[in-house]
Amino acid sequence: MKVMLIGGTGTISSAVVESLLARGDEVVLLNRGNKPAPDGVRLLKADIHREDEVKALLEGEQFDCVCEFTGFVAEDALRDIRLFSGKTEQFIYISSASAYEKPVRSYPITEETPLVNPYWQYSRNKAVSEEIYFRAYKEEGFPVTVVRPSHTFNEKRLPTAFHGKNGPWQVVKRILDGKPVILPGDGTSLWTTTFSSDFAVGFTGLIGNKDAIGEAFHITTDEVMSWNQIYETIAKAMGREVRIVHIPSEILAADDPGWDLGGQLLGDKANSVIFDNTKIKSFVPGFHCVISMSKGLSRAARYMAEHPEDQVEDPEFDRWCDQEIARYGR
Repeated sequence: MKVMLIGGTGTISSAVVESLLARGDEVVLLNRGNKPAPDGVRLLKADIHREDEVKALLEGEQFDCVCEFTGFVAEDALRDIRLFSGKTEQFIYISSASAYEKPVRSYPITEETPLVNPYWQYSRNKAVSEEIYFRAYKEEGFPVTVVRPSHTFNEKRLPTAFHGKNGPWQVVKRILDGKPVILPGDGTSLWTTTFSSDFAVGFTGLIGNKDAIGEAFHITTDEVMSWNQIYETIAKAMGREVRIVHIPSEILAADDPGWDLGGQLLGDKANSVIFDNTKIKSFVPGFHCVISMSKGLSRAARYMAEHPEDQVEDPEFDRWCDQEIARYGR
């Protein structure tokens, strides 16, 4: 098939590109060209927000599927519908499982769980975008499929409860240096992390599946671990023991220095998540996660500790952690 990814160089989309190439599809990326395209991929260099420029670039193009990894707000959804109506047999919008209601009232979470998140604007924007795409499907036949990832990662993107503007390395460094790290609440809320190569199997299995049009799916592992267990696993992989300080999420959000902790914690990671993946498995029978949470977390922790090029320090985050621990830690 001929598949285009808008974006295509991020944690999730890179794994999707690899999966598509491995099965022999023709892969096209539409992005600004700030990162080199993988071998075997055709690049359409443009800023998706420059609609007229992209429209001209797409002249004469036709796709089996277009995958939107960079759409975040309603205006993006409306633009995509204008650009790709009649140009693709299927359009996959990457939404977010964080859009599900918070706090969750019943478990496990299914695709029918309401999209109501009063704590995080990012999640509400995703939910509104979904509404726009599905309205276009119902009224105009726009061939949308919605996918909702939840904390998908790879070797270079270690999952943490939160971090500063420079990424997760400072959390890892604090563990390596024997400094305490902060977890929201008592650290017992349950969380799911999915390795990107596993996610890609479910995602690519939806491409070209006509029955998936007009449907929404989350794609996650069936495993769960508490945040305490996640950090203990990370520390163990590096031959360390972790010193955890528990601070209520509401306090961390109130002391937020500009990292949107209210959204990240109250609207997402402070809540327990247990996903029912029955639907994706019924549409993609070959989907199952082969990389366990423990294996994936350990791999990512060791990779980060062994690759100085990915060790971006964050003195502001480090000072903030010390401050919060001094004020509220026990």
